[in-house]
Amino acid sequence: MSVSRLTLKQLRAIQQVYRTGQISAAAEALNITQSATSVLIRQAETVLGATLFERTTRSLAPSAAGESVIGLVERILGDLSTLEETIRGLRDLERGRIRLTATPATGLTLLPETVRRFRAAYPAVSLILDDCAPDQFYSNIIEQRADFGIGTEPEDKSALDWQSLNSDPLCIICAVDHPFAERDCVGWRELKDQPLILSRRDYGVRGMVETTLAKLNIRARVVAEVGFLGSAAWMSACGIGFAILPGRLARAQPAPGIRSVPLVDPVVARDAGLVKRRRHTLSHSAERFIEMLAEDLQE
Repeated sequence: MSVSRLTLKQLRAIQQVYRTGQISAAAEALNITQSATSVLIRQAETVLGATLFERTTRSLAPSAAGESVIGLVERILGDLSTLEETIRGLRDLERGRIRLTATPATGLTLLPETVRRFRAAYPAVSLILDDCAPDQFYSNIIEQRADFGIGTEPEDKSALDWQSLNSDPLCIICAVDHPFAERDCVGWRELKDQPLILSRRDYGVRGMVETTLAKLNIRARVVAEVGFLGSAAWMSACGIGFAILPGRLARAQPAPGIRSVPLVDPVVARDAGLVKRRRHTLSHSAERFIEMLAEDLQE
């Protein structure tokens, strides 16, 4: 006897015959013929090596073996029904959980509108947001503390996949009374000998700034290194120097007395996008969140 050889059709036939006591009624419930129902019962009895129903002229009565197995049959079919409902709920975004990681800067500039829209549209999906330091971002994803992240392209893609969702040109932040504040744009070469407020070296924008200046044979005159972008904003407002940030992030800084001006010749942009574990399949709810984020970033 090998119980694993029982099929779902056979289990459902056992269930309906037990409930109705008749082959005809069971066949109607299963939407199959009476002969097909009888075959399913005989097959199940052969697999189990026991008679499940005692046949009379008008009905079928469960045997001792039938009474013994019906509880397990009901439990198996009940668990399968629960599984189907769970999968359907996940597919239809009626339940589920998303674990998303992003740095505070990325969260501030890219996520608020999408988070508001997603929570309003799918209130039953639990959205767990982890704001992390830049040096924790990729490890959060690799070590499965998050399902995916929104951030910059990883240098090492052996364990991570990346898809760009947004390209954000760099700009400078300067005091409103500085001549640059009246300009539509500022060229990178004009930053020669100018005081710069840059992020720490473990922040991605720092490397982009230094690489661009080096290509133009300009040595960066760094007067301050900051770990918090709000510090870069108020220092710029005080005239200490120019901060260089992606445009969205520069415009999100609440400090008064500053203006952001695009940097050109060349235009240098920081890309941000989806970062996930290589070959990791995202849930329907996560995929929907990313679709909504892509929509918002295109506006």
